[in-house]
Amino acid sequence: MDFKQIQELIKMVNKSNIGEVSIEQKDFKVTIKQKEENITQVVSAPMQAAPVQMVAPANNMQQTTATPAEKPKAAEAPAANTVTIKSPMIGTFYRKSSPDKPNLVDVGSEIAPGNVVCVIEAMKLFNEIECEIKGKIVKVLVEDSSPVEYDQPLFLVEPA
Repeated sequence: MDFKQIQELIKMVNKSNIGEVSIEQKDFKVTIKQKEENITQVVSAPMQAAPVQMVAPANNMQQTTATPAEKPKAAEAPAANTVTIKSPMIGTFYRKSSPDKPNLVDVGSEIAPGNVVCVIEAMKLFNEIECEIKGKIVKVLVEDSSPVEYDQPLFLVEPA
């Protein structure tokens, strides 16, 4: 992972409500933690004696952490007769069970209790998220392969 990829990762974390993300590859590990005041990036490799830390003050950030949380709520407001499927965990949201498969659900898909609607990767484990209601998917609120927070709205469903 090069420096530019790390910078892009920091931007993604900043635009989301993720508190912390860690990526571990063969020769190094990157951990990015977001707090109200700072974003801390720790990069360590086996050949380094100590981890390198870079801290950027929050006032240099382009977007506050409150903005992404307000967007899903605004999306829920117009449809009063919908139910929201929320993320049960922190991780990476995937619409497909594997890259070569079709989306598990799309807008207009009929769902029933027990149907898998998405997969969330957390700590290298892929967790199938099942719906608990019968209905039709009205809107997908999260982009594929993007980070999600606990209790973040994922889908709007029109109950049947």
